[in-house]
Amino acid sequence: MQDRFKLAISFLGLGLSCVGLPACSGEADPLEAAGGTAEQEMVTRNAFTKESLVESAFATDTLATEALTGNPLTSDAVASSSDVMRALRDPLAREFLTYVASCALPEGQSVQVSLDGETYTFGGSIGLSPEWGRAHGQCNARCQGWLSACMLARINHVGESVPLSMRGKHKALDSDQAERDAFPRREAAYFGDLFAPEQRRFACKSPGSTLISRVCGGTGVDTQGCIVDVLGDCDDICGAPTSDGSFPNCVGGGHTTPTTVTVFRE
Repeated sequence: MQDRFKLAISFLGLGLSCVGLPACSGEADPLEAAGGTAEQEMVTRNAFTKESLVESAFATDTLATEALTGNPLTSDAVASSSDVMRALRDPLAREFLTYVASCALPEGQSVQVSLDGETYTFGGSIGLSPEWGRAHGQCNARCQGWLSACMLARINHVGESVPLSMRGKHKALDSDQAERDAFPRREAAYFGDLFAPEQRRFACKSPGSTLISRVCGGTGVDTQGCIVDVLGDCDDICGAPTSDGSFPNCVGGGHTTPTTVTVFRE
């Protein structure tokens, strides 16, 4: 992978054109093979707010969420869905879709819509579900799992941008040694389902780390009241760490989740 540490420095680190935004606020996919060379930049920034996570129209309007995931993540498909376009009148929903597109689509691919005289561009970055952005694409349960983990990993308690290295058992999350050396401190692992009628938001802490305060606020020791349900230490609820230090197969809500993202910090 080339230019491993080149960061997109657009607002939110995502390339969203935010004209008109107040505060501008089953079977494994082939891409999920471990090892190999990732094609996308996994050193990323985060500023996903907890308000957009739980209060946006996509978090509260089941019809809009089903229309979004059940159709291609393309400009034409989004524009043709009255449920999705209605949801996008909500600035929080536009932020939600910003992180959906960034996690799902590869760099250079985007969704553009016109709404009430303004044009919004939701740019790709990480590429966890590139097939969703193709004709006839949909976001199935595994797609939703990867995107949920990616989005949860990018929450910031106060909406500030922090450099992150995200790793997991997906080719798009592969890391090289230079990245691992630059981001040595393991924060936490994140997983769940943000597209379900009742969101499932889980995390586990890296043993001995308090860095999850980035997501939860406070000291990172007491995580009571955190926007995600912190289930304990990852050593206790996940499989053994893989060679890149990420935790696979974490257990929460009575389910083992293979679509797990582990965050590392500088």
